[in-house]
Amino acid sequence: MAQFINKREDVVTEAIDGLLAISGGSLARLDGYPHIRVVLRNDWDKSKVALVSGGGAGHEPAHAGFVGAGILTAAVCGDVFASPSVDAVLAGILAVTGPAGCLLIVKNYTGDRLNFGLAAERARAFGLNVSMVIIGDDVALPELPQARGVAGTLFVHKIAGALAEAGADLETVTAAARRVAAGSKSIGMSLDTCTVPGSPKEDRIPAHMAELGLGIHGEAGVEQVDFIDARLAMEAAVSKLAAAMEDRSYVALINNLGGTSTLEMSVLAHELITSSIGARISHIVGPASMMTSLDMHGFSVSVYPADEAEIAALSAPVSMAAWPGVSTVKPVIVNMLPDGLTPIAPLSSEHRETREFIVKCCRILVAAEEDLNALDAKSGDGDTGSTLAGAARALINAIDRLPLSDHTQLYRAIGQELSQTMGGSSGVLLAIFFAAAGDAASSGLPMRDALKAGLARMQEIGGARLGDRTMVDALSPALDALGDGVRSAALAAREGANLTATLLKANAGRAAYINARQLEGHVDPGAEAVARLFEHLAA
Repeated sequence: MAQFINKREDVVTEAIDGLLAISGGSLARLDGYPHIRVVLRNDWDKSKVALVSGGGAGHEPAHAGFVGAGILTAAVCGDVFASPSVDAVLAGILAVTGPAGCLLIVKNYTGDRLNFGLAAERARAFGLNVSMVIIGDDVALPELPQARGVAGTLFVHKIAGALAEAGADLETVTAAARRVAAGSKSIGMSLDTCTVPGSPKEDRIPAHMAELGLGIHGEAGVEQVDFIDARLAMEAAVSKLAAAMEDRSYVALINNLGGTSTLEMSVLAHELITSSIGARISHIVGPASMMTSLDMHGFSVSVYPADEAEIAALSAPVSMAAWPGVSTVKPVIVNMLPDGLTPIAPLSSEHRETREFIVKCCRILVAAEEDLNALDAKSGDGDTGSTLAGAARALINAIDRLPLSDHTQLYRAIGQELSQTMGGSSGVLLAIFFAAAGDAASSGLPMRDALKAGLARMQEIGGARLGDRTMVDALSPALDALGDGVRSAALAAREGANLTATLLKANAGRAAYINARQLEGHVDPGAEAVARLFEHLAA
């Protein structure tokens, strides 16, 4: 898999220098590249307790991204997923530790424990006051004698960092760090493994499966489960956390493991708040990328039963953009629509044949969702099928509210429904189509002529013409042929749709922004949807 790197052996040092260059001078590094990679505060005067953490690279923004006033004093960076050396850790300790002492915050991995532990012993031999806290917050594998340290480490960083910044002594900071470490619990889930720079990707997780409880270095989790949707994925994760939680309020940290979109993370935040532990979540950190695993398409949830003083410590402002802050969970606020936009519901009526016809059309579009998305991915953004299927599902759900026995009002009602439920330009255009068809039908035009009037209005506003490589290329000939029956309309629609595969220039729609070479040989998805609809109706 291609990645935006130069040489594998330079990726960590170049990434650190990129971070330093945009820090505004607030961060510095020790000399000693490439064997010693220590990022530290450039304003540090050793008057307060120093906090040092670190580990392998690949977890960005952890750890260097959290160096600054109020969190870490220094971060010691190893190679990707590899602990830094004893000398590197010792260099970091010596660089930042003054009379107030130093706390090492270490995730529970053998390499980190050994290298940080030995460095602490050597620092003490220099006469420095150094304590160490080991984080083991992962609840995925409870049978392990020592749990892995994952994103719950960030609770320790922030609470201990706030105390140190406020001038607390080493004993107080260490005690708080140990308390937070003991109370933090985390679980992760991913749809895919990560890609280590310069190495082939391990395809361990099959399609339509998710791995629960995998580590931040890509270690295998406790089990692979069927992936259905975000709700069930979150419930599988929080069920592991629930076993370790008491009946009290918690702060939750929602962490992006690196390759999950912001949109997905917001959905997962919603699912956490409404999950079986949602009532116990009073505050949330994130969702954000904080303790990642390179490009892993997954998330983790960490919980900690913070008291008021600890919530204040988590909320204390810091300058690092990597720390997303803490939000209080509150009910969703819904304001009324402005005057004039509240839809006027039509008077519903029943007509069995019309009901069956509409439901059949909708189910045809739902069944074509994946095929149309795949087709649209070749010439657009890959969502035509989902857009049409979503509208079709909404129309089925609204069927009992429609004036089925009055086709004039039905056209208008369908147009109104589509304007509310169907996104993108297609939703607007089809809403115009049906609204104009309703207006034409009210003047006495028969169905085919009313639909053609709707098409004319849609073309007038949307600007598409025959040959522009849109749904019009299938819909217009189909309506022209509809007077000879549905089968003739289906043949005309298919001929028009197939013709779009030969049109190398789109003059309307999203495909108008696509290079002609990408369009060659691919049927326009909107035209394909029209052709399939008529073909199934004619069958």
